[in-house]
Amino acid sequence: MTAGFPSAEIIRDAHERIKPYINHTPVIVSATMDRMFNSHIFFKCENFQKVGAFKARGATNAVRSLDTETLRKGVATHSSGNHAQALAWAAALAGTKAFIVMPSNSSPVKIEAVKGYGGIITFCEPTLEARETTLQKVVEETGAVEIHPYNDLRIIAGQATSALELITEIEKLDMIIAPVGGGGLLSGTALSAFYFSPGTVVVAAEPVMADDAFRSFKLGTLVPSVNPQTIADGLRTSLGDLTFPIIKKHVGSIVTVSEESIVSAMKFIWERMKIIVEPSSAVPFAAIMEHRINVDGKRVGIIISGGNVDLDNLPW
Repeated sequence: MTAGFPSAEIIRDAHERIKPYINHTPVIVSATMDRMFNSHIFFKCENFQKVGAFKARGATNAVRSLDTETLRKGVATHSSGNHAQALAWAAALAGTKAFIVMPSNSSPVKIEAVKGYGGIITFCEPTLEARETTLQKVVEETGAVEIHPYNDLRIIAGQATSALELITEIEKLDMIIAPVGGGGLLSGTALSAFYFSPGTVVVAAEPVMADDAFRSFKLGTLVPSVNPQTIADGLRTSLGDLTFPIIKKHVGSIVTVSEESIVSAMKFIWERMKIIVEPSSAVPFAAIMEHRINVDGKRVGIIISGGNVDLDNLPW
């Protein structure tokens, strides 16, 4: 550990640990987008990851880090969707149970996916307090070990492997843009850039309707997310006391984008790149479309975080 953060060696070890189970996702480009923004944009497509999101990386690293006796008791978490799916999948692969607390307003597609992977779901009110208190009851009743969706060093190290792959494949990136919710992906991305590509600046993008990370970053102290109303359901959570210090130290800036631009960016990616991305994944590109981030003449990596969408309830 470095100042309480996962070290470069820990991130490399996490990558080796999860490599047999996850996809090494592709990096794709769009000549149209490069022309539009006079830049070279490289999309790291975690929408092609196992369970359809980067969360498979952290969940696999956390589960595969447990000793046999702890693993036998099962794992538990609270999540609105992608981490829930990822942990249920990783637990099933390791031959154990996953107890998942999900907010009542979670995406129906993600609920069904969790069930499909064998996750045992307990529903709660859509607040952080309800998530945490419900999870505590589940842990007490089952004896399962909690694996937090983002505020866990094993999770952060696992999520960092996406940027590690991107940096290894695409050299001399000026910038990497990642979405931010709880900060697991962002803090991991920031650490990978710091260790493996020191000249690369990491920028975060967040919905203006769920701007707790932006406000926390600006004030220098944690500001909780209170009932955020954004289409980007994966970004409704608050930063954690493990992710925030990493973000404060290693992230260059955080910008916010409107709901309208998230939908426009999502639709643009579907139409022009022919790939399915969920609203949270579209937030970094929305920041470019809104000119919240200047990418002129730069080599820019974007983490496409996931592609789990309710096809019967598209936002256009």
